[in-house]
Amino acid sequence: MTEPNSPSSADLTARMLAAYHRGDLAAVLALGEPIAALDDVDETALLLLGAAQQSSERLHEAMATFRRLVQRKPAAAEYWNNLAVVARQMGETDAAEDALRRAVALAPQEAQIHYNLGLLYAEQRRWMQARDALLDAVALVPGFIDARLQAANACYACGDHRGEQAMLEGAGDWPPQPAEQALLLATMLSAQGEQATAFQVIERAILPEGDESRLMRWRIAALRASMHERSNQLRLAEAELEQIPLDELEAVAPSSPLLATAAWQAHAAVAAQRGDAERAAGLYERMLAASDGPETRATAAFGLASVMNKQGRHEDAWRAASIAHTAQWEIAGALVPELTVEGSQPLATASHRVTHAEFDRWTTLDAPRSEDSPVFVVGFPRSGTTLLEQMLDAHPEFRSMDERDFVYELIHRMQQAGQAYPQDLANLTQDEAGQLRELYFSMARRVLPDLGARRLVDKNPLNMLCLPMIARLFPEARIIMCLRHPCDVLLSCYMLPFRAPPFMVLCSSLKRLAEGYVQSFEQWYRHVEVFAPRVLEWRYESVVSRFDDHVARLGRFLDVADASPMAQFAEHARTKGFISTPSYAQVTQGIHRKAVNRWHAYREHFEPILPILQPMLERLGYEA
Repeated sequence: MTEPNSPSSADLTARMLAAYHRGDLAAVLALGEPIAALDDVDETALLLLGAAQQSSERLHEAMATFRRLVQRKPAAAEYWNNLAVVARQMGETDAAEDALRRAVALAPQEAQIHYNLGLLYAEQRRWMQARDALLDAVALVPGFIDARLQAANACYACGDHRGEQAMLEGAGDWPPQPAEQALLLATMLSAQGEQATAFQVIERAILPEGDESRLMRWRIAALRASMHERSNQLRLAEAELEQIPLDELEAVAPSSPLLATAAWQAHAAVAAQRGDAERAAGLYERMLAASDGPETRATAAFGLASVMNKQGRHEDAWRAASIAHTAQWEIAGALVPELTVEGSQPLATASHRVTHAEFDRWTTLDAPRSEDSPVFVVGFPRSGTTLLEQMLDAHPEFRSMDERDFVYELIHRMQQAGQAYPQDLANLTQDEAGQLRELYFSMARRVLPDLGARRLVDKNPLNMLCLPMIARLFPEARIIMCLRHPCDVLLSCYMLPFRAPPFMVLCSSLKRLAEGYVQSFEQWYRHVEVFAPRVLEWRYESVVSRFDDHVARLGRFLDVADASPMAQFAEHARTKGFISTPSYAQVTQGIHRKAVNRWHAYREHFEPILPILQPMLERLGYEA
């Protein structure tokens, strides 16, 4: 038998290595297979043999070879990683996870191993674990672009907007990406409102060769159409969709489900905006029938519910929405199972309280004047906040930054520093408050580099739950509370998709929504009594019935000499481009009463929850 370190063994390894480097896998296999079963075969020779078997798709043989390597040298993280990659290719996910966990324990500093573990979890749709593993990879090698992209995708799936934005920072400067990754990247950038960067990423995408190129071009056209539609540029969207004939799409749908789903959705959204509800409904039904996962099923069913509601098919719309919520419950259950148990609290911030006695203990701090503070637009989601935001943004003295969670980021930073929120607001020093304000405005300036002297508009409905932070940092700020009939608000929330898992859970039933609504307003009014902020209540039904009067009233509240530009919000919204909220199309249509008392068509579904809402209906001045 040949000794492992003898010249013949070394020569064999050298020949295998030379063959591997010149891409001659057949030679590597021919040289290595005769000695593979020997106990004293050189480790490098075994490694080369396993790699050649893997590249030649002889996965069972590669698995056996890599198992021999980990048995021989169990402390070598590289060998466990190689074993895991092959196991993952074979669909043996348990074996792959076990091998990668061993590899991570042996080499926690190796970013590639964390990356492979994250990809494994992502394939299994275990998004929380995928996010953690991929973020670990990026923390070790911040310039690891593939890891940043996949980490952003995992954050996106988890509803972790903060993490997603951090991973995609500077993405416009990344090198051109293969088309599949470019589509993923552009989709996430578009959802963040970075339309120009998203289009740039698509333009630079590296297309596959051969027949796959045509299908990939169709997928790119579908995404471009969706982005144009989302920016209310329907003619540009239709021009893109002309490249994807629906009759040809049917033929390729079984083999290209991602293409079919994207194209049907884009065609349906454009048809719905054009008022062709029947065509849109048919496309969403086709998409729903072909859906292969809860995400696609939810998207199709929510689209179908919206179109059927416009058609007056109210029971069909309700059934479609129920299908969508079942799918979203499945998604949320996989991401945050603790929120799907009875008695969970999806709106965690709604439980925060500052009493009069606690407020009396707050130290006195210098704070910005009203004109140097943001204008905060708050209210329960779907209460008309986007309409008001666009009105303010249409005025030359104001600038809106679309919907951002910057106030929540300030709370997060306090907690990261070991301070409890809201309790430790009482003891903030002048320097600490100044640092939080500077952080807030630095985030705003990144979104609005051209803000200049204009007043910042911060529209985030659930900032209503962060009044303690707003009162501490911007006590002179003007706050506008948007109100709308609670039943219309809850119906609109129920009929629309939300990305954040806690809101998926909250909107999964009218009962949960009603309880969350009441809890949110109970907290709001308690805090209004404590802090006495400068608040204007902006009631949707009154605004649409006496628009000019309320524009003037809004101008007086904000100390604006001429409020008339606010009345041109629809024209402004049409030229603005991307608007992140579901109202992106409605706000371009001007003031109308179509959204008032929509819930009456669904009254039988609301009867059981009216007792929950009754105290708040009375307080807000609405009737059931």
